[in-house]
Amino acid sequence: MTGLPDPALPWETPQRRDGARRGAVEWWHDAVCYQVYLRSFADGNGDGIGDLAGLRRRLPYLFELGVDAVWVNPWYPSPMVDGGYDVSDYRNIDPLFGSLPEARALIEEIHALGLRILIDLVPNHTSSQHPWFGEALAGGPGCVERDRFIFRPGRGPGGGLPPNNWRSVFGGSAWTRVVEPDGMQEWYLHLFAPEQPDLNWNNAEVRREFESVLRFWFDHGVDGIRIDVAHAMSKAPGLPDLGPADIELIGSAAHPGHPHWDREGVHEIFRGWRAVADSYSEPRVFVAEACARNPERLSRYVRSGELHTAFNFDYLTTPWRAEHMRTAIDSSLTTMGAVGAPATWVLSNHDVVRHLTRYGRPQSKSQVHDLADHLLAGPFDLELGTRRARAAALLTLALPGCAYLYQGEELGLWEVEDLPDEALQDPIWQRSGHTYRGRDGCRVPMPWSGDTPPFGFSPDHAGSDPWLPQPREWNRLTVQVQQGDERSMLELYRRALRIRRAHPALGSGSLLWDPTAGPGVLSFTRPPGFQCIVNFRPDPLRLPEHGGVLLSSVPLDSGRLPGDAAVWLTR
Repeated sequence: MTGLPDPALPWETPQRRDGARRGAVEWWHDAVCYQVYLRSFADGNGDGIGDLAGLRRRLPYLFELGVDAVWVNPWYPSPMVDGGYDVSDYRNIDPLFGSLPEARALIEEIHALGLRILIDLVPNHTSSQHPWFGEALAGGPGCVERDRFIFRPGRGPGGGLPPNNWRSVFGGSAWTRVVEPDGMQEWYLHLFAPEQPDLNWNNAEVRREFESVLRFWFDHGVDGIRIDVAHAMSKAPGLPDLGPADIELIGSAAHPGHPHWDREGVHEIFRGWRAVADSYSEPRVFVAEACARNPERLSRYVRSGELHTAFNFDYLTTPWRAEHMRTAIDSSLTTMGAVGAPATWVLSNHDVVRHLTRYGRPQSKSQVHDLADHLLAGPFDLELGTRRARAAALLTLALPGCAYLYQGEELGLWEVEDLPDEALQDPIWQRSGHTYRGRDGCRVPMPWSGDTPPFGFSPDHAGSDPWLPQPREWNRLTVQVQQGDERSMLELYRRALRIRRAHPALGSGSLLWDPTAGPGVLSFTRPPGFQCIVNFRPDPLRLPEHGGVLLSSVPLDSGRLPGDAAVWLTR
């Protein structure tokens, strides 16, 4: 990594945390948000599971990294069948993570640093241990409590068959049977695990309850909410069967008219939520986890009067190919710009294979993110994956809009593909009959310090191992090892975030593609005075002679940018 010394950057100012770096732009238009998967970030009490105490202890690290906001995955009371995405109480904190007073303290401490905090909300389904579901089971068929969920009589003799042919994203049927004392059989819908019954969003009580939950957390100072499975909350009237082709689209909104993915009914719900957010003197913010069949469909979630931002899965699942990356960037900027919303950029999260591992395998000509698919692509090349991941970081942070970083990507963590079978906890592992290993490989706890596991994840006196085992090879990727080493991934991210915060060209705005860039090269300028060049080819690329190097993902040799590398230039 190379770069000019700080005094040569006259526009650079000390790091600020005022959330509005460039005039009247709302903070979420150009923020960099850091995703904290709470179970795996930092363990404060020594039980081997990350918690609020650990996060609070590591807040200085996030401040020094240079992010603007922190997104925390679910922290609610939960049986933890799906890592907290099975919520039994939406207004409290699971004792595994801490307490509600600790959450309040965390919010205050984040704000004291000038950062923002977003939390997860899981509105498509509850836990089967939520009081509402217990009331639904006790009330029996036809009771008003069951109308909060989606119960239906079975088909076939005695109602012994599911109401339709829908499949769970986690494998198996999307229906579980309930046998009543009188022998009558009803089934309830769960698009995910049986312990996650879907809510009925046609029920007015459900809508009122979640608007109340929004106000509860907004009143506690939360700045925004990430909406889990935002595309699935509305189901087609009559719950029709999926066709034979649709069966292959489980977990996908790619098919027009799909009966439970990306239906028009979700937009009415979100217009009501936007009214709640806008009722605060400083409006609160939403980001949607919405799977849509194309960027145009995704942009409907962020139209005026609906949500503020939506995750860009099109970009996340794009292979490391120049032409594919440019198409994803152009379509995102065009469609989001058409509705006045910022584009978002994300390379990894808690549900997909880490991008360093994805990029370290032969690249497909289509969008792929399942671990099994990547295993079939060929052997993993760590050096190549790391090289491409460094370049991808500079590309992503140079684009207009906001960016999301997944914990550990700034350390260069790879997907842990060889976790012991007995360690796997993702429900997908069980529901798939042990044929799909699930998402645990991207959720392995962070390495902070030391030469051996748990690498400072838990306090020194702790006697518990981390909830998932860490590779011993991560001893060269700890925060302790990387900080201060200008060649490290961590210092690349820190330097890039400093420049992004300070340079007047970065954050919100526009970009102009360089028409002279050859095949396999992405080159664009951003006014005033910034250029980003990414060389996807294996052979070196001669850099333009004008300007100076702000930052390079790899050392430069005689003004040439090696293959699979990126550089930021002043112009």
